[in-house]
Amino acid sequence: MSLSQDTREFVRQRAENRCEYCQSHQNYTMGRLQIDHVWPLAEGGSDESDNLCLACELCNQYKWAKTTGIDPQSSEAIELFNPRQQRWSDHFVWSTDGVLIHGLTPCGRATVEALRLNNPLAVTVRRNWVIAGWHPPSHN
Repeated sequence: MSLSQDTREFVRQRAENRCEYCQSHQNYTMGRLQIDHVWPLAEGGSDESDNLCLACELCNQYKWAKTTGIDPQSSEAIELFNPRQQRWSDHFVWSTDGVLIHGLTPCGRATVEALRLNNPLAVTVRRNWVIAGWHPPSHN
């Protein structure tokens, strides 16, 4: 990916250094958060900032070139969450203990499943972040 440093920095600042899918903060992850194409280049997406978001390595790997997922309630194919066009809090909510992400909408549920937002590693790490007082984020 040949994005300018200015574009990369803009995406990071806009996301407040959080994965825009699972809300993991750069300060608490072992790897550098990555720039993701919301709509993949292979599907006609662009390098414009309105098609870029910040993603942790796990979310980025699970998303890859996906644009849709299956809503587990309806079994319908649904477009995945688009952080450039949708608000996180409209589609997701934290469990009362702050470790699980629950989808509130078909889009949210499909995204939770497709990106495996509650994979065992993420849940374990979030539990420790909660204990440390670092999680869940106070705003979304």
